[in-house]
Amino acid sequence: MTEPVITSMPSFRLIAVIIGLTLPSGAALAQDAAARLAQYRSSPPLLRAFLYRMPKGGDLHNHLSGAAYAEATIRAAAAAGMCFNPDSGQAVRPPCTPPARPMADALHDAALNRTLVDAWSMRDFVPVSGLSGHDHFFAAFAKFGGAAAMGDLAADVVDRVGRQRMRYVELMATFQGGAVGALADKVAQSQPLGEDPAAFDAALRSAGIGDLVARASKDIDTAEQRMRAVLGCGTPAAKPGCSVTVRWLQQVSRVLSPERVFASSLFGALLSKGEPRVVGLDFVAPEDDPNALANYTSQMHMLDYLHSQMPGANISLHAGELTMGLVRPEDLSFHIREAVELGHAKRIGHGVDVMYEEDPFGLLREMAAKRVAVEINLTSNADILGVQGTAHPFPVYRSAGVPVVLSTDDEGIERIDRTNEMQRAVTTYGLDWPALVGLERNTLEYAFVAGDSLWANARTWDKVSACAGLAVTREPSPRCASFLHANDKARLQWAFERDLANFDKEARAMRLP
Repeated sequence: MTEPVITSMPSFRLIAVIIGLTLPSGAALAQDAAARLAQYRSSPPLLRAFLYRMPKGGDLHNHLSGAAYAEATIRAAAAAGMCFNPDSGQAVRPPCTPPARPMADALHDAALNRTLVDAWSMRDFVPVSGLSGHDHFFAAFAKFGGAAAMGDLAADVVDRVGRQRMRYVELMATFQGGAVGALADKVAQSQPLGEDPAAFDAALRSAGIGDLVARASKDIDTAEQRMRAVLGCGTPAAKPGCSVTVRWLQQVSRVLSPERVFASSLFGALLSKGEPRVVGLDFVAPEDDPNALANYTSQMHMLDYLHSQMPGANISLHAGELTMGLVRPEDLSFHIREAVELGHAKRIGHGVDVMYEEDPFGLLREMAAKRVAVEINLTSNADILGVQGTAHPFPVYRSAGVPVVLSTDDEGIERIDRTNEMQRAVTTYGLDWPALVGLERNTLEYAFVAGDSLWANARTWDKVSACAGLAVTREPSPRCASFLHANDKARLQWAFERDLANFDKEARAMRLP
């Protein structure tokens, strides 16, 4: 179903006046890109081509296993000798004892290939009684889980990131999950979590949870070496993904036992402290799961405790990925607020049910003041929750001055890419060029990449004094160059601004013969 263009919302410029923002003067200089966007917005094919070529900041909400396309997973699994059950569509380890068949069969048998791709994604899915988009989506993970090595999945995802001219991606994955869980169970036998998180924390550390950081670092080495080999990095045949800065978020499954959730959260904080490629932790898994609902507040208290011990840990939380009918109305009334106030989330994933929260307007003001960003996943929210168009709070967040970013969630399962999400936002919400540039700047501003920002003010987009007044198309001054060298985030932002400036010239040539 085609979503209506929202025309009742005020324009971005009017919104800026209402909430007291100053539009970036630099955005107004992009005359050719702005004109081309206005010209092509009513033509989906032309708009797609324009947005695909547009430079982008990054993707901050990207589950690695769900972001790889099923076709790539099948190829990697076949090369590894994996099998699958044709009745359930589930990947299984060799030997391929009947009814299991070699995954390689799906490379040349079109019917089998279609069966697997449909089972592992939303392609051709039609809801029926007893099987919703929500259910089919989350069931897919159990079917393809473990089918392919992390490095092969990362190669598929990161190359697509590079092809869309993005500079940065944070991939969500779980490192040493089994070992962390086993350790939590063992420690709990003699030191239950109970009401004493400090004692359980101390017992976990004494039992050697910190030793698993080195193992996780080796896992990342293995994954990234494989990824770079598949992409041909360092060779004349290097693929676009080789230019992308890749960082990782450690996943914590919220449906596990309290002891495992605590241990996984602690390990995520320790890992992000000891391994610079891991930049934070994130709670994942269905928020409407009975265990997740029952333990939500206690899990936020766990994070509150961990924040008191390691306040530097970056936390991004899936919160508010709910809607009326999926859960009781009471369960819609507090998740985002608790994620912000107890969970110390710097970013919120999804945030769909924000206007069902108690005092939603106060919460929006709080998020805007604290600069808590929201990772918006338009297609995912439409497919899983049925929330889209005027029912989605994307324009509400923006009107309230809450920073938002566009992200993909699980682009492989959803059969989309980041450009698709930009196009959906432009056509549904009437975004103009300054608004689109602001969203892309946000993806780097609120990324967990190390270092200071290029921006002294992320609302007006004024550069820090070291680089103020300098044209990004020229070499930075010695002082600015020194600042960029010392700050990874600012260096990525400078490069993105240069990409944007060059794209304005490129847009001039984007015309029909």
